[in-house]
Amino acid sequence: MAASRVRFETSMGALVIETFPDEAPLSTENFLEYVKSGFYDGTIFHRVIPGFVVQGGGMMPGMDQKRTRDPIRNEAAKGPKNLRGSLSMARTNDPHSATSQFFINLVDNKSLDAGGPSGAGYAVFGKVVEGMEVVDAMAKVRTTRRTPHSDVPAEDIVLISAKVLAE
Repeated sequence: MAASRVRFETSMGALVIETFPDEAPLSTENFLEYVKSGFYDGTIFHRVIPGFVVQGGGMMPGMDQKRTRDPIRNEAAKGPKNLRGSLSMARTNDPHSATSQFFINLVDNKSLDAGGPSGAGYAVFGKVVEGMEVVDAMAKVRTTRRTPHSDVPAEDIVLISAKVLAE
């Protein structure tokens, strides 16, 4: 499978992600299926932690969680590292619980790699190739708590649309 590029139009600007199908085929295919189905359109970046990550891909405005497909297997052990600008699968404490949510690393997060403090790690399946300044701007927004969630942007950062540019 060739690498794909996906364009995110957000309420704060655009960014382009390039996928890593050779290093993380399950995660890449899963992400692209969600993109092609329009699943991400209208979702929000619901978790922003400066110096760590911005996370999205599963919540609508009002923090309503979207219904997802079944979880996929974690590919962190064989994949790339959680470096600044990389796109990774978000999950629960269960290593094989990733569905639609993803995060973009704001810094090199070695603690999220397989074998680190996070144990099984978080699978990296792409990177931001254009618009990292938009992601950095997201990291500067004021956040609040919307029980039970913390680190929620006070004003929604909306992922208006996600579209595949090339495969």
